[in-house]
Amino acid sequence: MISREVCQRVLHKAISTGADYAEIFAENTTNHAISMIASKVDSIRDTVIAGAAIRVYKGMRSVMASTVDTSEEGLLKCAESAAEALGQGTAAMDIVLKERLFGDIHPVKIAPTSCSNKEKVEVLKAGYFAAKDYDESVVQVSGNLLDVDHNILIANTEGTYAQDRQIRTRIAISAVADKGTGTQTGFFGPGRRMGMEMFDIIDPKNVGVVAAKQAVTMAGAGYCPAGVMPVAIESGFGGVIFHEACGHGLEASSVAYGQSVFAGKLGQKIANEKVTAIDDGTIPNAWGSINIDDEGTPAQRNVLIENGILKSYMIDKFNGRRMGMASTGNSRRQSYRYTPTSRMTNTYIAPGTDKNEDIISSIEYGLYAASMGGGSVNPVTGEFNFSVNEGYMIRDGKICEPVRGAALVGKGSEVIQNIDMVGTDLDMGQGMCGSSSGSVPTNVGQPLIRVSTITVGGR
Repeated sequence: MISREVCQRVLHKAISTGADYAEIFAENTTNHAISMIASKVDSIRDTVIAGAAIRVYKGMRSVMASTVDTSEEGLLKCAESAAEALGQGTAAMDIVLKERLFGDIHPVKIAPTSCSNKEKVEVLKAGYFAAKDYDESVVQVSGNLLDVDHNILIANTEGTYAQDRQIRTRIAISAVADKGTGTQTGFFGPGRRMGMEMFDIIDPKNVGVVAAKQAVTMAGAGYCPAGVMPVAIESGFGGVIFHEACGHGLEASSVAYGQSVFAGKLGQKIANEKVTAIDDGTIPNAWGSINIDDEGTPAQRNVLIENGILKSYMIDKFNGRRMGMASTGNSRRQSYRYTPTSRMTNTYIAPGTDKNEDIISSIEYGLYAASMGGGSVNPVTGEFNFSVNEGYMIRDGKICEPVRGAALVGKGSEVIQNIDMVGTDLDMGQGMCGSSSGSVPTNVGQPLIRVSTITVGGR
């Protein structure tokens, strides 16, 4: 996108007032989205995002400026703006950029940009009508097919000059069912860091069936009783509880400022010994995977918690300065318009040794959360409130009737202490995580787990 020679001249301009670090982040991204509702294609949208950001540090001060003009003249003006905002001083470093080729561990066979809208619409229709035709109680369906071709370049005064191309594809089906006692919604939205070959392993018809089945089941369910009880949380998107209630508290953007219950606790026991939690940006073709982060640091597999002991945080370069720790390859941003910070990639609770049937049979009376929904979290305290999209009562060690309106209420630091059984079958769920650096694709995951005691909201 931008030559090494131009980047070197722009970086020299960026440090001209005494910065001790400077960075260029440039991108050219194409977003393509097709949506369906009322049995027809509602919209086909293409969005192109192109521009660059220049960031400079001086000690613990940071300034970022951005521009849509990626010519050398435009970049030099942007660098001058950042340098002037940082203050007065003189440059004191030589800059020699060397191209870094980190390789691509996420091969794409069929780039979505090479496929016609007709091909994509046929895929979306398969998922849409599978949901619509699932049951007569399904009263509404909406569907979306998304693909992103995200090209980035990072150059910095440490000598990095690197590029990455990130292609992602996702299908999402939402179904609404009504059996006369109020509407209920089901949703399924699998995605991968892949092209259209994703649909060789993910059947769009199955996506529609999963969404519709959830809606129909919950439409015929009674309300969940409230109380404190054990809960079994299913694999896959059930990992959203760890992601939200604990994962954000392990990001340097919170830890570096002491705004996390986990700050200063490296080497300490913070979770049940059954819990090992990992953030891994290197999983081939996973939704949240990267080759390099948005500061040019290679993706890594970071063990955050091992057998209950806090081992690591997720760290970006700037917050790493405050912490005196190196980047872990977790700096991410939605686009060049956002300042990057520490973010999760693919974060999950690792498989344990407990059998699924033993986890369920161990609960005399409790809740089985088959599918988790959204919620809210206080990142400082870890207090959370999450809805259960699909839930069932457990009685005498058996999964019984479905229940609607369930919510899980608790505190992240307490929940990970109360995870006392962890299954063997890891699965992942896909989502978009929002934070100060915008919305980025992240995987959440876990096997089936048991939380020995948690507050269940209901009626």
